[in-house]
Amino acid sequence: MNINKTAILNKLDKLKEPKILVAGDFGIDEMVFGQTSRISREAPVLILEHSETKIILGTASNAAHNISALNEGKVAALGIYGDDYYAKILLEALREKNIDTKYMVEDKERKTTTKTRISGSCSQSITQQIVRIDRQTSEPLSKKSEEKIIKNLEKAVKNYDGIILSDYHLGFLTPKIVQYAIELAKKHNKIIVADAQKNLDKYKGATAITPNQPDCEKFVGYFLKDNEALRHAGDDLIKNLDLNFVLLTRGERGMALFEKEGIRTKAFGIEAFNRKEVFDVTGAGDTVVAAFTLALCAGFGAYEAMFIGNLAASIVIRYFGCHSVSVEDLKNELESLKGEEIYEIS
Repeated sequence: MNINKTAILNKLDKLKEPKILVAGDFGIDEMVFGQTSRISREAPVLILEHSETKIILGTASNAAHNISALNEGKVAALGIYGDDYYAKILLEALREKNIDTKYMVEDKERKTTTKTRISGSCSQSITQQIVRIDRQTSEPLSKKSEEKIIKNLEKAVKNYDGIILSDYHLGFLTPKIVQYAIELAKKHNKIIVADAQKNLDKYKGATAITPNQPDCEKFVGYFLKDNEALRHAGDDLIKNLDLNFVLLTRGERGMALFEKEGIRTKAFGIEAFNRKEVFDVTGAGDTVVAAFTLALCAGFGAYEAMFIGNLAASIVIRYFGCHSVSVEDLKNELESLKGEEIYEIS
Protein backbone atom coordinates (compact mmCIF):
# COMPACT_ATOMS: atom_id res chain seq x y z
CA MET A 1 0.00 0.00 0.00
CA ASN A 2 1.60 3.24 -1.12
CA ILE A 3 1.13 6.11 1.29
CA ASN A 4 0.09 9.42 -0.24
CA LYS A 5 2.85 11.64 1.10
CA THR A 6 1.40 14.77 -0.47
CA ALA A 7 -1.99 14.20 1.14
CA ILE A 8 -0.41 13.65 4.56
CA LEU A 9 1.88 16.65 4.13
CA ASN A 10 -1.11 18.86 3.38
CA LYS A 11 -2.93 17.62 6.51
CA LEU A 12 -0.07 17.66 9.03
CA ASP A 13 -1.13 21.03 10.45
CA LYS A 14 -4.24 19.27 11.77
CA LEU A 15 -1.98 17.77 14.46
CA LYS A 16 -1.97 21.20 16.10
CA GLU A 17 -5.73 21.15 16.71
CA PRO A 18 -6.55 18.38 19.23
CA LYS A 19 -6.16 18.94 22.96
CA ILE A 20 -4.65 16.04 24.91
CA LEU A 21 -4.62 15.04 28.58
CA VAL A 22 -1.62 12.95 29.64
CA ALA A 23 -2.14 10.89 32.81
CA GLY A 24 0.70 8.85 34.23
CA ASP A 25 4.02 8.65 36.03
CA PHE A 26 5.47 12.14 35.66
CA GLY A 27 9.12 12.78 36.42
CA ILE A 28 12.34 14.47 35.37
CA ASP A 29 15.82 13.46 34.32
CA GLU A 30 18.51 15.49 36.09
CA MET A 31 21.69 15.43 33.99
CA VAL A 32 24.79 16.42 35.98
CA PHE A 33 28.03 16.97 34.03
CA GLY A 34 31.59 17.54 35.18
CA GLN A 35 35.25 17.35 34.22
CA THR A 36 37.42 14.73 35.87
CA SER A 37 39.91 16.37 38.17
CA ARG A 38 41.71 13.69 40.19
CA ILE A 39 41.21 10.64 42.37
CA SER A 40 39.90 11.44 45.83
CA ARG A 41 42.16 10.92 48.87
CA GLU A 42 39.10 9.85 50.84
CA ALA A 43 38.18 6.89 48.64
CA PRO A 44 39.17 5.42 45.24
CA VAL A 45 36.64 7.52 43.34
CA LEU A 46 36.81 10.25 40.73
CA ILE A 47 36.42 13.89 41.71
CA LEU A 48 34.39 15.86 39.17
CA GLU A 49 34.49 19.61 38.77
CA HIS A 50 30.86 20.43 38.09
CA SER A 51 30.24 22.12 34.74
CA GLU A 52 26.45 22.13 34.27
CA THR A 53 23.15 20.56 35.24
CA LYS A 54 20.32 20.03 32.76
CA ILE A 55 16.73 19.16 33.57
CA ILE A 56 14.97 17.03 30.95
CA LEU A 57 11.37 15.88 31.00
CA GLY A 58 11.31 12.09 31.26
CA THR A 59 8.75 9.30 31.82
CA ALA A 60 5.18 10.58 31.22
CA SER A 61 6.56 14.13 31.16
CA ASN A 62 8.30 13.28 27.90
CA ALA A 63 5.04 12.15 26.31
CA ALA A 64 3.44 15.45 27.37
CA HIS A 65 6.44 17.38 26.05
CA ASN A 66 6.11 15.66 22.68
CA ILE A 67 2.42 16.53 22.54
CA SER A 68 3.15 20.15 23.43
CA ALA A 69 5.81 20.45 20.72
CA LEU A 70 3.41 19.09 18.11
CA ASN A 71 0.18 20.90 19.06
CA GLU A 72 1.69 24.12 20.42
CA GLY A 73 0.86 23.60 24.07
CA LYS A 74 -2.67 22.19 24.00
CA VAL A 75 -1.83 19.57 26.63
CA ALA A 76 -2.32 19.04 30.36
CA ALA A 77 -0.55 16.81 32.88
CA LEU A 78 -2.37 14.64 35.38
CA GLY A 79 0.13 13.13 37.76
CA ILE A 80 1.61 13.11 41.25
CA TYR A 81 4.56 14.82 42.92
CA GLY A 82 6.01 14.86 46.40
CA ASP A 83 6.70 17.49 49.03
CA ASP A 84 10.40 17.73 48.21
CA TYR A 85 13.14 19.70 46.47
CA TYR A 86 12.39 18.25 43.03
CA ALA A 87 8.65 18.97 43.06
CA LYS A 88 9.10 22.62 42.14
CA ILE A 89 11.67 21.69 39.50
CA LEU A 90 9.25 19.22 37.88
CA LEU A 91 6.35 21.68 37.81
CA GLU A 92 8.52 24.51 36.46
CA ALA A 93 9.99 22.25 33.78
CA LEU A 94 6.50 21.23 32.64
CA ARG A 95 5.29 24.83 32.51
CA GLU A 96 8.36 25.91 30.56
CA LYS A 97 7.24 23.50 27.82
CA ASN A 98 3.68 24.91 27.83
CA ILE A 99 2.20 21.92 29.67
CA ASP A 100 -0.74 22.78 31.91
CA THR A 101 -0.13 21.54 35.48
CA LYS A 102 -3.44 22.45 37.14
CA TYR A 103 -4.46 18.79 37.44
CA MET A 104 -1.22 17.67 39.11
CA VAL A 105 -1.63 16.45 42.71
CA GLU A 106 0.78 16.66 45.66
CA ASP A 107 1.28 13.61 47.86
CA LYS A 108 3.54 14.29 50.83
CA GLU A 109 4.16 10.56 51.31
CA ARG A 110 5.67 10.08 47.83
CA LYS A 111 8.88 11.19 46.17
CA THR A 112 8.92 13.31 43.04
CA THR A 113 10.20 10.90 40.40
CA THR A 114 13.74 11.97 39.51
CA LYS A 115 16.50 10.11 37.70
CA THR A 116 19.86 11.75 38.27
CA ARG A 117 22.60 10.81 35.82
CA ILE A 118 26.12 11.91 36.71
CA SER A 119 28.50 12.02 33.76
CA GLY A 120 32.16 12.95 33.49
CA SER A 121 34.72 13.63 30.81
CA CYS A 122 38.32 14.64 30.38
CA SER A 123 40.27 16.17 27.55
CA GLN A 124 41.17 12.73 26.16
CA SER A 125 37.69 11.13 26.24
CA ILE A 126 34.03 11.59 25.43
CA THR A 127 31.45 12.25 28.16
CA GLN A 128 30.43 9.03 29.87
CA GLN A 129 27.80 8.27 32.46
CA ILE A 130 29.32 7.25 35.80
CA VAL A 131 26.30 6.58 38.01
CA ARG A 132 22.53 6.97 38.01
CA ILE A 133 20.51 7.78 41.14
CA ASP A 134 16.76 7.09 41.11
CA ARG A 135 14.39 8.87 43.48
CA GLN A 136 10.93 7.38 43.15
CA THR A 137 8.03 5.72 44.93
CA SER A 138 6.80 2.55 43.25
CA GLU A 139 3.94 1.58 45.55
CA PRO A 140 0.35 2.18 44.34
CA LEU A 141 -1.22 5.52 45.24
CA SER A 142 -2.88 5.92 48.59
CA LYS A 143 -6.69 5.89 48.58
CA LYS A 144 -6.68 9.61 49.39
CA SER A 145 -4.49 10.53 46.41
CA GLU A 146 -6.40 8.11 44.18
CA GLU A 147 -9.65 9.91 44.96
CA LYS A 148 -8.06 13.30 44.20
CA ILE A 149 -6.86 12.02 40.84
CA ILE A 150 -10.29 10.62 39.98
CA LYS A 151 -11.91 13.97 40.80
CA ASN A 152 -9.40 15.74 38.56
CA LEU A 153 -10.11 13.22 35.79
CA GLU A 154 -13.80 14.08 36.01
CA LYS A 155 -13.00 17.79 35.72
CA ALA A 156 -10.56 17.37 32.84
CA VAL A 157 -11.93 14.76 30.44
CA LYS A 158 -14.66 16.87 28.83
CA ASN A 159 -12.09 19.55 27.97
CA TYR A 160 -9.79 17.31 25.90
CA ASP A 161 -10.08 15.36 22.66
CA GLY A 162 -7.88 12.48 23.74
CA ILE A 163 -6.21 10.90 26.76
CA ILE A 164 -2.84 9.20 26.96
CA LEU A 165 -2.19 6.82 29.84
CA SER A 166 1.60 6.74 30.22
CA ASP A 167 2.48 3.83 32.49
CA TYR A 168 6.04 3.54 33.81
CA HIS A 169 4.83 1.21 36.56
CA LEU A 170 5.53 3.61 39.43
CA GLY A 171 2.13 3.17 41.06
CA PHE A 172 0.16 6.09 39.65
CA LEU A 173 -2.06 4.25 37.19
CA THR A 174 -3.93 2.04 39.62
CA PRO A 175 -6.55 -0.34 38.20
CA LYS A 176 -9.28 1.93 39.58
CA ILE A 177 -7.86 5.05 37.89
CA VAL A 178 -7.30 3.23 34.60
CA GLN A 179 -10.79 1.73 34.47
CA TYR A 180 -12.41 5.00 35.46
CA ALA A 181 -10.43 6.89 32.78
CA ILE A 182 -11.54 4.38 30.13
CA GLU A 183 -15.18 4.60 31.27
CA LEU A 184 -15.07 8.42 31.20
CA ALA A 185 -13.47 8.41 27.76
CA LYS A 186 -16.24 6.18 26.40
CA LYS A 187 -18.94 8.25 28.08
CA HIS A 188 -17.63 11.47 26.52
CA ASN A 189 -16.63 9.86 23.19
CA LYS A 190 -12.90 10.54 23.65
CA ILE A 191 -9.95 8.62 22.26
CA ILE A 192 -7.86 6.96 24.99
CA VAL A 193 -4.48 5.36 24.27
CA ALA A 194 -2.38 3.42 26.76
CA ASP A 195 1.40 3.30 26.51
CA ALA A 196 2.20 0.32 28.71
CA GLN A 197 4.84 -2.38 28.80
CA LYS A 198 3.22 -5.03 30.97
CA ASN A 199 -0.13 -5.95 32.51
CA LEU A 200 -1.74 -5.10 29.18
CA ASP A 201 -5.06 -6.54 30.32
CA LYS A 202 -5.34 -3.62 32.75
CA TYR A 203 -6.20 -1.49 29.69
CA LYS A 204 -9.15 -3.53 28.47
CA GLY A 205 -11.63 -1.30 26.66
CA ALA A 206 -9.19 1.44 25.67
CA THR A 207 -9.15 2.81 22.12
CA ALA A 208 -5.60 1.57 21.59
CA ILE A 209 -2.45 0.32 23.28
CA THR A 210 1.13 0.78 22.07
CA PRO A 211 3.34 -2.00 23.51
CA ASN A 212 6.75 -3.00 22.17
CA GLN A 213 7.29 -6.46 20.75
CA PRO A 214 9.19 -8.07 23.67
CA ASP A 215 6.51 -7.00 26.14
CA CYS A 216 3.77 -8.15 23.79
CA GLU A 217 5.45 -11.55 23.53
CA LYS A 218 5.58 -11.85 27.31
CA PHE A 219 1.89 -11.05 27.54
CA VAL A 220 0.61 -13.38 24.80
CA GLY A 221 3.04 -16.16 25.78
CA TYR A 222 4.72 -16.86 22.45
CA PHE A 223 7.39 -15.39 20.17
CA LEU A 224 6.33 -13.31 17.18
CA LYS A 225 8.75 -15.11 14.89
CA ASP A 226 6.78 -14.70 11.66
CA ASN A 227 3.75 -12.98 10.15
CA GLU A 228 1.43 -15.78 11.21
CA ALA A 229 2.40 -15.35 14.86
CA LEU A 230 2.22 -11.57 14.48
CA ARG A 231 -1.33 -11.73 13.12
CA HIS A 232 -2.34 -14.19 15.83
CA ALA A 233 -1.05 -11.84 18.54
CA GLY A 234 -2.91 -8.90 17.03
CA ASP A 235 -6.13 -10.91 16.93
CA ASP A 236 -5.65 -12.02 20.54
CA LEU A 237 -5.08 -8.48 21.81
CA ILE A 238 -7.89 -6.85 19.83
CA LYS A 239 -10.49 -9.46 20.78
CA ASN A 240 -9.50 -10.28 24.35
CA LEU A 241 -8.89 -6.68 25.41
CA ASP A 242 -11.77 -5.12 23.44
CA LEU A 243 -9.53 -2.62 21.62
CA ASN A 244 -9.99 -0.72 18.38
CA PHE A 245 -6.26 -0.64 17.59
CA VAL A 246 -2.96 -2.09 18.67
CA LEU A 247 0.20 -0.30 17.55
CA LEU A 248 3.12 -2.66 18.09
CA THR A 249 6.58 -1.08 18.04
CA ARG A 250 9.24 -3.50 16.76
CA GLY A 251 12.54 -1.61 16.98
CA GLU A 252 14.58 -1.83 13.80
CA ARG A 253 11.78 -3.89 12.20
CA GLY A 254 9.41 -0.95 12.31
CA MET A 255 5.82 -1.18 13.50
CA ALA A 256 2.72 -3.31 13.12
CA LEU A 257 -0.82 -1.97 13.34
CA PHE A 258 -3.86 -4.10 14.11
CA GLU A 259 -7.30 -2.63 13.55
CA LYS A 260 -10.66 -4.10 14.53
CA GLU A 261 -12.96 -4.54 11.53
CA GLY A 262 -16.10 -6.48 12.34
CA ILE A 263 -15.24 -10.04 13.37
CA ARG A 264 -11.74 -9.94 11.86
CA THR A 265 -8.59 -7.88 12.39
CA LYS A 266 -6.83 -5.88 9.70
CA ALA A 267 -3.04 -5.89 10.01
CA PHE A 268 -0.50 -3.54 8.48
CA GLY A 269 3.26 -3.17 8.84
CA ILE A 270 5.81 -0.49 8.09
CA GLU A 271 9.59 -0.61 8.05
CA ALA A 272 11.54 1.63 10.41
CA PHE A 273 12.66 4.86 8.77
CA ASN A 274 16.21 6.16 9.19
CA ARG A 275 17.77 2.90 10.46
CA LYS A 276 21.26 4.00 9.44
CA GLU A 277 21.37 7.09 11.67
CA VAL A 278 20.19 5.72 15.01
CA PHE A 279 21.99 7.33 17.94
CA ASP A 280 19.66 6.79 20.90
CA VAL A 281 16.18 5.25 21.19
CA THR A 282 15.57 6.79 24.64
CA GLY A 283 12.08 8.27 24.75
CA ALA A 284 11.16 7.14 21.23
CA GLY A 285 8.13 5.25 22.55
CA ASP A 286 6.79 8.46 24.12
CA THR A 287 7.18 10.21 20.77
CA VAL A 288 5.32 7.43 18.98
CA VAL A 289 2.34 7.42 21.33
CA ALA A 290 2.17 11.23 21.24
CA ALA A 291 2.16 11.45 17.43
CA PHE A 292 -0.13 8.43 16.99
CA THR A 293 -2.71 9.74 19.47
CA LEU A 294 -2.69 13.25 18.06
CA ALA A 295 -3.15 11.86 14.55
CA LEU A 296 -6.13 9.72 15.60
CA CYS A 297 -7.70 12.70 17.36
CA ALA A 298 -7.08 14.87 14.30
CA GLY A 299 -9.04 12.51 12.06
CA PHE A 300 -6.21 10.64 10.33
CA GLY A 301 -6.78 6.99 9.49
CA ALA A 302 -5.11 4.45 11.77
CA TYR A 303 -2.47 3.43 9.23
CA GLU A 304 -1.75 7.12 8.55
CA ALA A 305 -1.38 7.63 12.32
CA MET A 306 1.10 4.73 12.40
CA PHE A 307 3.02 6.33 9.53
CA ILE A 308 3.19 9.67 11.39
CA GLY A 309 4.32 7.94 14.60
CA ASN A 310 7.05 6.14 12.66
CA LEU A 311 8.10 9.40 11.01
CA ALA A 312 8.35 11.19 14.38
CA ALA A 313 10.38 8.36 15.90
CA SER A 314 12.82 8.43 12.98
CA ILE A 315 13.70 12.02 13.94
CA VAL A 316 14.08 11.70 17.72
CA ILE A 317 16.38 8.65 17.56
CA ARG A 318 19.07 10.87 16.03
CA TYR A 319 19.48 12.70 19.34
CA PHE A 320 20.91 11.58 22.64
CA GLY A 321 18.35 11.45 25.45
CA CYS A 322 14.69 12.46 25.24
CA HIS A 323 13.87 14.75 22.33
CA SER A 324 10.71 16.22 20.85
CA VAL A 325 9.60 17.13 17.32
CA SER A 326 7.37 19.81 15.84
CA VAL A 327 4.98 19.66 12.91
CA GLU A 328 7.56 21.58 10.86
CA ASP A 329 10.12 18.86 11.65
CA LEU A 330 7.67 16.26 10.36
CA LYS A 331 7.07 18.23 7.18
CA ASN A 332 10.77 18.58 6.47
CA GLU A 333 11.40 14.90 7.12
CA LEU A 334 8.46 13.78 5.03
CA GLU A 335 9.60 15.77 2.00
CA SER A 336 12.95 13.92 1.92
CA LEU A 337 11.64 10.50 2.96
CA LYS A 338 12.11 7.42 0.82
CA GLY A 339 10.84 3.87 1.32
CA GLU A 340 7.58 4.78 2.99
CA GLU A 341 5.42 1.87 1.85
CA ILE A 342 2.92 0.26 4.21
CA TYR A 343 2.35 -3.46 3.65
CA GLU A 344 -0.45 -5.78 4.65
CA ILE A 345 0.46 -8.54 7.11
CA SER A 346 -1.10 -11.75 5.83
